[in-house]
Amino acid sequence: MKDKLNIIWKFILAIIRNKYLVIIVGFVIWVSFFDTYNLVDRYKNLRKLNELKKEANFFEEEIKIYKSQYQELFSNKEDLEKFAREQYLMKEKDEDLFIIISD
Repeated sequence: MKDKLNIIWKFILAIIRNKYLVIIVGFVIWVSFFDTYNLVDRYKNLRKLNELKKEANFFEEEIKIYKSQYQELFSNKEDLEKFAREQYLMKEKDEDLFIIISD
């Protein structure tokens, strides 16, 4: 049992004494956690970028919908009048407006 532990201990010491391996491990740790552009922050920024791209696509679709509604509204005078009456409660001079709220 002592021989196995001794062999394992010598192997661990040989790895630790290898200066190239220590430098590479140190470099990986530095780049992963301590650098200005570390991997953790890069991952967070990548997730944020993907969320913002999805949001931009959503708003582009909304803009398309609103542009088509705008074109439809201003292409026909009757539709414009209907929209003004429904949304802004507009009326003509000689008419009364009654708002009925249903439960």
